[in-house]
Amino acid sequence: AVQGVDLLKRKRDALVADFFNVVRQSLAARERLTKACGEAYVMLALAKAWEGREALEAAAMADRREVLVDIDIRNVWGTKIPEVSVKEVRRSLLERGHNPTTTSVRTVESAANFEEVLRAILEVAATEVKLKKIGQEIKKTTRRVNALEQVVIPRIMGEIRFITAVLEQRAREDVFRLKRIKAKLEARERIS
Repeated sequence: AVQGVDLLKRKRDALVADFFNVVRQSLAARERLTKACGEAYVMLALAKAWEGREALEAAAMADRREVLVDIDIRNVWGTKIPEVSVKEVRRSLLERGHNPTTTSVRTVESAANFEEVLRAILEVAATEVKLKKIGQEIKKTTRRVNALEQVVIPRIMGEIRFITAVLEQRAREDVFRLKRIKAKLEARERIS
């Protein structure tokens, strides 16, 4: 049980180190998201001012698409942690379904900036999922360590002390019986 506690503590330490690495990644991803949102909304305001709301809405409805996301599972001390990677989010003017002759540069830049926002959102979501999974595993491992240290190991040590005491008592009783038997045998020999 003591070796199990040591192993679980090492697992918890490795998970905590990984947790803090992901926290740093998450903070950086949130910073990139904030920056990308700021740039995208500035460009959207410019495009709306120059092109008008209707033209932007028409450009936004030009082409819908799916975003491809790859999810790999990484194993850290028996904990399956999802690794999310995003395929390229930015598209060219033609891939968006825009007409190069009628779509303005501001609209194209606005779309590109919002695609960057989408990439940043997916990156933040990926780090948040990892943080949640690692946090749950740290919590579970800590509960196991505490249960072993505060319940199982003390109970086992108590059982060991009890068994040792019983065996010592039996040994004393056996010694006492042997002395009585020896004394009876010596008494018989004296009589005979």
